[in-house]
Amino acid sequence: MTPAGRRAARIAGLAAGSLMLSACVMGGGGTTKASDGKVSGKITFQTWNLKNDKFTAYFNGLIASFEKAHPGTDIKWVDQPAEGYQDKLSADAAAGSLPDVVDMGPEAAYTLAKAGVLLDLNKADPKAKGRYADKAWEAMTFKGLDGGTYGYPWYLNTGPSFFNKALFTKCGLNPGKLPATYDELFDQAETMAEKCSDTMMIARMPAIETFGEYGVPLMDARGTKFSYNNAKGVEYVERFRKLYAKKGIGEEALNNLQTKEVEEFKAGRLAYLPGSSYTLDDLKTTAPDVYKNLGIGPRISNSAPNMYLESLVVNAATKNQSLATAFATYVTNSANQLTFAKKASVFPSSAGTLDDAYFTKDDGSPATKVRRESAAQVRKAAVWWPPAFSGAADSQTLREQIAQALLGKKSVKAALDASVRYSNERLKADK
Repeated sequence: MTPAGRRAARIAGLAAGSLMLSACVMGGGGTTKASDGKVSGKITFQTWNLKNDKFTAYFNGLIASFEKAHPGTDIKWVDQPAEGYQDKLSADAAAGSLPDVVDMGPEAAYTLAKAGVLLDLNKADPKAKGRYADKAWEAMTFKGLDGGTYGYPWYLNTGPSFFNKALFTKCGLNPGKLPATYDELFDQAETMAEKCSDTMMIARMPAIETFGEYGVPLMDARGTKFSYNNAKGVEYVERFRKLYAKKGIGEEALNNLQTKEVEEFKAGRLAYLPGSSYTLDDLKTTAPDVYKNLGIGPRISNSAPNMYLESLVVNAATKNQSLATAFATYVTNSANQLTFAKKASVFPSSAGTLDDAYFTKDDGSPATKVRRESAAQVRKAAVWWPPAFSGAADSQTLREQIAQALLGKKSVKAALDASVRYSNERLKADK
C-alpha cells in the first residue's frame, strides 16, 4: 500500500494508552538533552510500511548521504508494518523504547505529546517553523497542549474527485457539470436517486474531516472542546438523512469503509469517489471500463478541501537530540521532500516546494492534470481532522450516532449531541 493510501485509510488512535503512557514516561526521569549540540553519534529512525521495493533504495541513499555529510554519525533505519502500527507506538512509548525519530501523523502525535513523550519543536528548534508551509506546521501545533509543535511536517496528500460520467448520463445528469461543492453533490445525488434505482452517488458516511470541508466548526477556539453538533453540523447531516430517505444512500453504506466504496465505484455502481493522487493509475489498471468514462474534478468542499499529513517526530527522551533534530530536518528539507514526493505520488510540506515545475507544468496527460490540480488544491487545503479526535473511539461513535439518525431512531441534533458529549467526556478523562 502506498504511503498516501496508508495515511488516508488510518482510523486508529492511541487514546486507550494515554494514561499508561503518562505514568510510564513522565515518571521515568524526564527529557535527556544533547550535551554539546554537535551532530554525531547514533540514532534510530523508524518509518511506517516504507521498506519495500519502491522505497528501500531511496531511504538507504538518503541515510548514506547524511552520514557522509556528517562523519561520525550512524542512522539505524527500522520499518514497521502497516497493521498494528498505532499499538506498536503506544507499547514502545510505554516501555521507554520509542525510536529517536519516528514517522507518524497528528492524531498519534497528539496522544504521545500529551503524555510527554515527544519533543516540542517550538522550544527545541524555534527556527524550524519558517521552513514549512504554514498549514502543515499548524497541523502539528496543538492548541490543547499549550500551543506546542510536535513534529516536522513531511508529506501531504489530497486528491481530486472522480466521477463515472456514463452514470451521470444514464441518470439524467449533465456530465459536463460535475459537482464541486457539497450542495451541488447532494442536489445531483437526489436527482440520481429519483432517476436510477440501481445507481448511487454517495457510498460513505460523514466523517469528522468532511464536517470541516462542509464548513462546520469542529472545536472551540482553544481546541479543548468539540462543537460539531452546532447548527451547521446538523444541516450537513440532515442532507444525508434526506438522501437516505430517498434511497439515495443504501443501508449497507451505514457501515461502509473506504475499501467498499472503491469496490462499488470500480464495479460501475457508484458515480462519485473521493480519490487521491494515486487513484488514477489504479483505476486505469483495475477498472478500465470505468476509466474510459472517468470525469475528474476538485475535491468536494464548501470551505477548504481536506488534506492528510505525515510528520517526523522526535522522542523527547532521546540521548542525542542534536542528531535527531538534524536528521529529521534533513529528511524533510525541500530537496528531499521533492524527491520523495515524485516517488510516492504525494506532496511536499516544505515552504515553496510546490512551486517546482513538476507540480505546475502541464504536458497534457491525465496523470499530470491530476497532479497539478491536486497540488493547487494543497495550497488552499487544511488538515481538518482534529488531532484530539480519536480515530478508534470518536469515529466509531460518530458513525453509529449518524446511522441512528438516518434510520429515524433519533433526531440529527440528538445524535450529534451524543457524539460530541462522548468525545468531550473522553477528552476530560484523558487529562
